[in-house]
This record gives sequence, structure tokens and C-alpha cells, in this order.
Amino acid sequence: MVLGERRATALDGKGCGRLMPPVSAPTDLVQVARRAVERGREHLLSLQAPEGYWQAELESNVTITAEHLFMLAIFGRGTEDERRRIANEILASQAGDGGWPVWFGAPGDLSATVEAYYALRLIGVDSAHPTLRRARDFVLAHGGANRVRFFTKLWLAVLGQYPWTALPALPPEMIFLPPRAPLSIYRFACWARGTFVPIMVVLSLHPTYPQPVGLRELFLEPPGAGPMPAARTPGAYTPWLERGLRLAGAYARHPVKWLRRRAYDRIARWIVARQEADGSWGGIQPPWVYSHIALHAMGFGLDHPVMARGLDGFSSFLVEDGDRLRMQGCISPVWDTCLATIALAEAGVPGTEPALARARDWMLAKEISTYGDWHDFLGRGHPGGWSFEHANEWYPDTDDTAEVLLALRKIGVPADHGAIVRAVDWLRVMQSKNGGWGSFDVDNTAGYMTQLPLCDFGEVIDWPTEDVTAHILEALAACGVPRADPAIRRGIDYLKREQRADGSWWGRWGVNHIYGTGAVLPALAACGEDMSQPYVRRSVEWLAGCQNPDGGWGEDIRSYAEPEWVGRGDSTASQTAWALLALLAAAPDHPAVAAGVRYLAEAQEDDGSWEERHFTGTGFPMDFMIRYHYYCLYFPLTALARFLT
Repeated sequence: MVLGERRATALDGKGCGRLMPPVSAPTDLVQVARRAVERGREHLLSLQAPEGYWQAELESNVTITAEHLFMLAIFGRGTEDERRRIANEILASQAGDGGWPVWFGAPGDLSATVEAYYALRLIGVDSAHPTLRRARDFVLAHGGANRVRFFTKLWLAVLGQYPWTALPALPPEMIFLPPRAPLSIYRFACWARGTFVPIMVVLSLHPTYPQPVGLRELFLEPPGAGPMPAARTPGAYTPWLERGLRLAGAYARHPVKWLRRRAYDRIARWIVARQEADGSWGGIQPPWVYSHIALHAMGFGLDHPVMARGLDGFSSFLVEDGDRLRMQGCISPVWDTCLATIALAEAGVPGTEPALARARDWMLAKEISTYGDWHDFLGRGHPGGWSFEHANEWYPDTDDTAEVLLALRKIGVPADHGAIVRAVDWLRVMQSKNGGWGSFDVDNTAGYMTQLPLCDFGEVIDWPTEDVTAHILEALAACGVPRADPAIRRGIDYLKREQRADGSWWGRWGVNHIYGTGAVLPALAACGEDMSQPYVRRSVEWLAGCQNPDGGWGEDIRSYAEPEWVGRGDSTASQTAWALLALLAAAPDHPAVAAGVRYLAEAQEDDGSWEERHFTGTGFPMDFMIRYHYYCLYFPLTALARFLT
């Protein structure tokens, strides 16, 4: 079997292709797989929006909802009913240990618990409530609120519960540094850049909105008496960075007034220019809320068009769940749509079928045609590609672009279509020096940025990664770029260098080595790589060795920090699908394939869906994990359909 080749299909009564069975598969397995594909196909088609896109909830953790409540509190927004429903959401998501976790099945997290606790107090929940008593015990047992991360301390300072003097400085004058300067804002990844630019203002102007409810009961010492935030990435500061941080702290206490005013003016213009059509910044929650706080501190009233548009825009990110209300950190319509389109095309739905025609038109209309931050840093290249959200003109990403290209090609859009040509050219420009691709930026690898004392949470740079690189290589091959092309050769060399000794590849945006390996092996096959090579066989045997007794695959989130969890975990539909996609590309006759297919077919619900509560998407490894609610739909459908080709 060659990846991408399809046998002839018959048309069923609904105009969809009926997949013909593979020659060597057991008859009963082919039958159950075909039934699963038919049910999954119909279910996924039923979820399409009239405009042509798919969009599921992007579930994260309680901090996003708590911080939304904080924003409502400082700006005097929100209704009593909204606050009540937010309280219901927070109360319902407490873990058994008294804390609030950051992914399904995880123990409570100190920072998330402090934020959830204070949100409930601001809503009016009494401190004697059993939920808050258990949360308070959890926080105190874990060292108290002085041990929370920088972002939690920043929110507490804004709310009048933590001293500004205990927070590090980030001088607004950094905005003047040239893009390639060592501490330029462009050395941050785009998600960190959009967050830290407004935070420069917040850390210098100290906007404070005192609340009527205190938080002293969560501190073992006076607020601010604990240690300064430690850098997330371990390691000693370089001497020049140490000196620079000392100078920044001294300058923050005695800034040059005229220069500071100019810095505020430049930052205000930078922020305003980057507001998206839906009112957001970057299509994600952190820069959105901090931009509001910074602009308000600089004199923007709540009735200013930028502020009003931004505050109104949050409603599109809210999820109503019965009598509960929660906020999403981001939304994923482009990502959901291209992956759903790929699944349906693999499952035999012709590109001319109305659902996929609508998806095609919607995706083409979302092409990015403006220059973004990537161009400010590079100074070359032309727009092309796609972003993740409905509205995000400033930050197209290479991963979405790759998957949209694959989707468009699978439903018959020719490789010489203008949008495809522009996207391929843009992806070439975005390749980093080491042959890999980051998600939003080129050569965004300044590791010293992770040593800044406010970088104690998540990743703040955009390293090239194996999963993104693999998706791009697969897309370039689908668009007709030959194996001998330098971009593909350098990309394959990068993947070979990054392979782990056990044969797997790490996953940046999905959990974890199963995700990375599930991306790499199909990409290598698509590029024409000899799949009998020892390094490929080593990967196949690693995957087979990770299979669970039930036939599925799973990998625990703890694998990002604890090697013993690599490739180990409860079976999930999405991770099983990733493993199958890898094996079908490299070893379709391996015995593990049949067991994996049977697992997916038997785990399917009667309505054609799969149940998956585990978080298998990654925002920041260990810190910010994601449950994409459609991962357990389109990935299993793709894998089962590919088994039948």
C-alpha cells in the first residue's frame, strides 16, 4: 500500500464513496471497519456548520474561566447570572484532592487552585463552603499562595492582593529594540510576544483594582514574602543576561521619563494595530486580557472602540453547558475543518459533494493575505497560508497551513491553484536553519529568553519541532514538491537527527511520542523515503511495543517529564489512530494494525462517535494541556478509512 493512493470506490445511495476492502485483511475485520467508517462519516458530516466549517470546544483548565471572571470584576462587566453560572462551572471541576487540575486525571495544581478559589470568593461563595475549605487546605499544604506562578501573582497584584514590588521588571523600552536584537520582543514566540508586550505596561504602571474580598487566608507568610519567580527552564543565566536583568531592575526604578512616554505610545500603537476583527489579540486569551488591562492603564476608556470591541468579542469564546459557563483559551475552526475534511475525503466522500465543497470554499476564504510579525523579523517573503482561528491575520501558522494544503489537495484542488502556490512559497520561507519548522516563527530559538524571571510557565520560544516539520513535509509532497527538493531533503535530515534512541519522535502539539511518531512516518512515506530502512523499522517496533493489551494505544501526559511514561497510558481513540496512521504508512501488514483497527471499531459509540475524556492535545507540555473535542472523531475515522485503502 502506498500512502495517498486510493483504490476505486463505489458510490452509495448518498453520493459518498464506499471503500473497497483491502485484499489481505480478514473479512470480518474489513466488515467492522467499514461499518465504523460509515457511521463515523455520517456523524462527522452532521456536525458541519452551515457556513462550511467544523468547530468543537477547545477545553483547557479552570484558570481561563477564573481569569475571565477577574476581568469582569475589574471592569465592572458581567451579569449576576453569568457569575452564577461561572461559579457552577468552577465548583463542578474541583478534583478529589481539593485542588483544580490542568488536565483530566491530574492532581490539583497550586496556581490553578488559587485562581479558582479567589474567583469563587469574588462571586460570593462563602469561605466556609466545603469546596473552599478543601481548596484552602490544598493550597496551604502546598506552600501557600506565595508559591504560585508569575501569571497568578500578576493577577493577584492587579486585584489588589499581592505587592507589585515582589514582581520582576520588564521595561517597556524593550519595544524599541530592533527585531534581531538579543532581547527584542521578536525573540519571544508570537504567543508570548503578544502577552509580554502589554505586560511591560502592566508591570510599570501597576494598575490596581482593589476587590472587596481578601485572600490572606491562602498565604503562610505575608504576600510577596516568598521567592521571586524562577525561570521555567533550568540552567544558569549567562553573564550578560544577569547584568542585563540587574540593569533593567535599576532602570525600572528610575526610568527616563520622556523615553518611557514614547515607549508607552509605541506599545499602544503596536497593540491597537494587532487587534483582530473579532476583537481578540492573536485569537488567544492571554494577550487579549492583558491588552485590555494595559490599554486601560494608558488611558483607554471602556467605551473606546478598541476596548469595546475587545470586551464584546469574548462572548464568542464562551461555552454554555447547561447551567454552567466556561471560557475557552482559544478556538480551532480552521484546524478542525481541515482535519475533518481530510477524514471525510479518506472515508470516500468526493470533493464535489456539497459538504466538502462548502468546506473548500470556507478554507480558501480564510487564506491570510497580509504581512504579520513573521515578516517584521525576516524582512522577506510574501503572505500565504492559514491561521488556527476565525480571525488571526497577524499570526498564520505553518501547521495549520500544512493540514489545509493536505485537505485541499485531497478534495481535488489543483497544486497550481494560487492559494496553494502562495502557501508553499510561504512555507519555504518559514523553514529554519536546522531544516525544521517552528509553528509561527523562523529560528525562534533564543533559549536565554526562557531564563527571564517571569518565564516560569510554559514555553516562550518557538523551536522547530518534529510533528510540525513532518506535517509540512507531507503537505509539500502532496503539492508536488519532489523528494530531491532542498526543503524536503533538509526537513528529512532534521527528522532523522531528532529521532530518539528508542525509535520514536517527540510531539510538541500532541501527546506525545505517539503523536510525533504518528506524524513523522506518514510524512516520510509521502516524501518517497524507503520505509525499509533501519531507522524506520526501529520506529515501527517501538510503536508495536507500546500497544496495550486491548489493542489500543495511549500515552500519559506525564511522559513530557517522566521517561517511564513514554508510550504508556490508557488507550484513547485519538492516540490509537495516530499509531495506526504511522503503522499503515510504514508496516501495513504488521499484526499490531489489526488489533488497533478492532479496538477502534469496538470502541465506537452507536452514533458514530468515540468517547475520549483524556487530554491528548498540547499547548505547553505539562503546564497547559488541551482536549480537542473532535480529535476522537476525525483521527479515528482517518485511520480506519486508510486501513481500508
